[in-house]
Amino acid sequence: MRSRYQDGKPRATLTTVTTIIPVGGSVTLTCSVGRSAEWKYEWFRRTQRTTEVQIRRDDQPNRVIRVSQGGIYSCRGIIRHRHYIYESDEVIIEITFSNKVAVKQQQHNWPQIFSGETITLTCEVQEGGEPTEWEYGWRGPRQTTQWTHNNSLTFRVSESSSGDYMCKSRRRDDSYSSTEWSEAFTLSVTTGKPRATLTLQSSIIPAGGSVTLSCSVEGSAGWKFDWFRRDSVSTEAQLMRGNEAKRDIRVSQGGLYHCRGGRGDPAFFSEDSNEVTVEETLSNKAVVTLHPNWPEIYRGETITVRCEIHGGDTEWDYEWKTSSYRKPENQNEYRIRPATTINSGNYRCKGRMKSSQHKTTEWSDSVTLTVSDNKPKAELRADNTAVPVGGSVTLTCSVRSSSGWKYYWYRDEKHSEPLTTQDAVFLSNGQIRVSQEGLYRCRGGRGDPVYYTEDSQSVWIGKTGEFGFNTQC
Repeated sequence: MRSRYQDGKPRATLTTVTTIIPVGGSVTLTCSVGRSAEWKYEWFRRTQRTTEVQIRRDDQPNRVIRVSQGGIYSCRGIIRHRHYIYESDEVIIEITFSNKVAVKQQQHNWPQIFSGETITLTCEVQEGGEPTEWEYGWRGPRQTTQWTHNNSLTFRVSESSSGDYMCKSRRRDDSYSSTEWSEAFTLSVTTGKPRATLTLQSSIIPAGGSVTLSCSVEGSAGWKFDWFRRDSVSTEAQLMRGNEAKRDIRVSQGGLYHCRGGRGDPAFFSEDSNEVTVEETLSNKAVVTLHPNWPEIYRGETITVRCEIHGGDTEWDYEWKTSSYRKPENQNEYRIRPATTINSGNYRCKGRMKSSQHKTTEWSDSVTLTVSDNKPKAELRADNTAVPVGGSVTLTCSVRSSSGWKYYWYRDEKHSEPLTTQDAVFLSNGQIRVSQEGLYRCRGGRGDPVYYTEDSQSVWIGKTGEFGFNTQC
């Protein structure tokens, strides 16, 4: 409806129920000035590219007309003998083509779009009849219709981009002929960046082998992957770029690995994955040894657990695994002084190259260390308790269930100095021959510093004709 008066002057009124002509249809336009039957009406049509053309004259019954062509319409009422000529305002009428249009996401119809990605929507027109050059109108969330010669709409999405997008098209040579609006294309934008996930079948590369690493971005599609590696003595290096890398790669080199996903143009990248450590196993053999290597260690003794790596002259750092209460420091030797029962357990070690912390040997075989809480006691035996005239008696000292002992001999006073070659004849370790009477005893000692057993029982050695076995300590 248009106003009948403008600037204080009466005007014709042009009315219509709708300004959109449906496919194959028409719309009714009505022009009026007053109720007098004397009014006659003239109708005009123009476009933005053409000048106004009269389509109906006042010698016809033209108050109501039907039109099936789009354009800018106006009318005027005339009473010629009174020289009344009143013009209406203009009304834009659009005609609807039968061509179907649809909004589609170009290249990849990804089910999930993230804030920060760049996407392209296209307006596709189903052609019918002769080829037509189109203009395209776009309507988005909280946006008015925008017309463009390009059938694609490229933009970087944000949270506010979520919503429905529709398009329609019109002929370039006739701005008032257009298709209907397409069905809505619903865009759902996820806020925040997704994070890549790196998984691996094993974190240990066997000697001469490899392991598989896998990268993924959950809940989405279309990703290509970049891979990165570094180690403790080098900066990060990119192994593969997204245009050539796959989701899975095989690696035979130790290091710290991570990945990321990328898609689109320009590329949109996910957050980097967690960094995983992959260790490369070397062929060098690690061996655990005990020094001294006695089958049983007694509380208070000193023992060294040593990690030895065979093959090459590489400088190593060392790692230990043990079932004992105390874990060795990361050195090649673990000196236990004094040993206690909490040091008992299995010991394993491996070497790690100082020049490349992700290259290691395999774990060594286990070596068992047993520390006894009991202190051993020496035992003394004599082949005779009396020294024959001009003869001697042989004494034997021993420690059961153990080895490595050196024996110390004493006579009379408990804390006297050990016997020397002036006091006895030393036959072998653990055996002497004596020719003097007295109260004899012995003890064993081993290691550095020396660990001593408890003293043996005392044995009295007399002269010929004297007998007795004295257990006095």
